[in-house]
Amino acid sequence: MPRFAANLTMMFTELPFLDRFGAAAAAGFDAVEYLFPYDFPAEILAERLQAHGLTQALFNLPPGDWAAGDRGLAALPDRAAEFRASIATALAYAEATGAGRVHVMSGLADRNDAGAVRAYREALARLSDAAGGQGREVMIEPINPRDMPGYFLDDFDFAADLIAALDLPNLKLQFDIYHRQILHGDVLTGLRQMMPLIGHVQVASVPERHEPGTGELDDIRVLRELDALGYGGFVGCEYRPATGTVAGLGWLRAFG
Repeated sequence: MPRFAANLTMMFTELPFLDRFGAAAAAGFDAVEYLFPYDFPAEILAERLQAHGLTQALFNLPPGDWAAGDRGLAALPDRAAEFRASIATALAYAEATGAGRVHVMSGLADRNDAGAVRAYREALARLSDAAGGQGREVMIEPINPRDMPGYFLDDFDFAADLIAALDLPNLKLQFDIYHRQILHGDVLTGLRQMMPLIGHVQVASVPERHEPGTGELDDIRVLRELDALGYGGFVGCEYRPATGTVAGLGWLRAFG
């Protein structure tokens, strides 16, 4: 059975953020993820995790100025110093919360720009080295241009080729089923081919990004395939509940 992590950025939004930890545990989750932890002291988050018996599955490095439109820094040559500083911030939070992996957003850049590609490769090498020293993994995730126009990393094959070329033991693919379906389709084939590279999986239905099983893809079949493929990591529930979060958890019964 997959190990599901509630995404507290998108789920349980009926509650203040710090109250979502307890709500996730009460709903049966034993792990959580979210986009960014940096609005709260790391010690407070660690206390919430411990109080509710939750594992921190994943969070993102600081993305730059999100409100101003930044979507990561790794592929931006002129933001390299800021990216280096973000590594220390993220890994301090990972240490406090026990997160075994962090996701690094590439940023908005042209993937045909040699300078952006070089900056991205260098950023991944630097982050992977620093995270590896703590025994942590680094995730990269292709994101579709409908949700995030101009995002540098928008192709699964490019991501897989880059991971193979860099050959860093703790650099892994974050396989988001929602983004894969929109970008390429052929989700099961992608999972089977890329499983050796995958360190984290996320799920949401297509096209509305609601609960699994409510869209065009047979999400339940896909999630069951993870077991057949021997995937032992977390599946992040990065979806927007169509109504209330708890009311929309009926899909979990398929794995009860």
